[in-house]
Amino acid sequence: MGRSTALLEPLADHIGKLVRAGPAVFADDTPVKMQTGAKTGKAHTARLWSHVRDERPWSGQAPPCAWYQFSVDRKGERPSAHLPGYRGIVHAPSADCSAIACRAMDGFTGLNGLFDHGLAAEQACMVHVDRKFADVFERDGSVIARGAIERIARLYAVERDARYKCPDERVALRQAKAKSVFDELEDWLKLQMPKISGKAKLAYVIRYALGRIPKARQYLDNRLLELDNNIFCDRSIRPLTLGRKNDLFMGSEGGGKAAAIAYTLIETARMNGVNPEAWHTWVPERIADHKINRIGELAPWKWTPK
Repeated sequence: MGRSTALLEPLADHIGKLVRAGPAVFADDTPVKMQTGAKTGKAHTARLWSHVRDERPWSGQAPPCAWYQFSVDRKGERPSAHLPGYRGIVHAPSADCSAIACRAMDGFTGLNGLFDHGLAAEQACMVHVDRKFADVFERDGSVIARGAIERIARLYAVERDARYKCPDERVALRQAKAKSVFDELEDWLKLQMPKISGKAKLAYVIRYALGRIPKARQYLDNRLLELDNNIFCDRSIRPLTLGRKNDLFMGSEGGGKAAAIAYTLIETARMNGVNPEAWHTWVPERIADHKINRIGELAPWKWTPK
């Protein structure tokens, strides 16, 4: 790990603590290449994990933060190690998502450790359900798939009105306009199953949707939750996917951890409307002599450009 990122690691750790202290976290991960042989140039797939706390949609007072962690693999214990003992709600990408932008948890059960033993609760992501129906509709023009898409679109229309309103108003709006749509979507999907072959792709998608809907329903009553984690985690993962397209790779495990620190600081600065380059120039001049128990004073949201 480079001297600069090692110097800034306590600040990244502080941001991580703030993320883990939040009542809800948006979680995702994405593959990155890590070099395994300096001479051969061989590489294998490692992971960068994104954890986001963003309370702006419900007028929360905590500063938005993005905290990244690096691992050399995608073993199931990684998520639990990043969020040990977490008792809030995790907005998790749905298992078996086929859309390119949401492949991070494709068929991945590693988050189950967070949801076992009465610890964290799961908030399912409805955008993945919508995309599966969209895939079916694009392939064969299914009327049933189109009906599901139209109903889900009505839920998102309510969310556009609910976002950034005060917490009580968000819940009241969802109860008045979204709950009946949500209930009707679930009941309607159940009625479609007898009409199609159980082996059809559409039948699989409906079963998938009916499995995710109960884990998404709690957003109707909880002001802290979103219908999906697409806005927050897609934004935090986007810099990593752009880097991957530009042949970004980690030279070592230490390099991956340094990258996680850098992404934590850069993305958190951006989320707080701070120029990352200007803030990053200011911080190293002060952090070495700053008391560790007051490290939060150097956070992006505390910085005022001169």
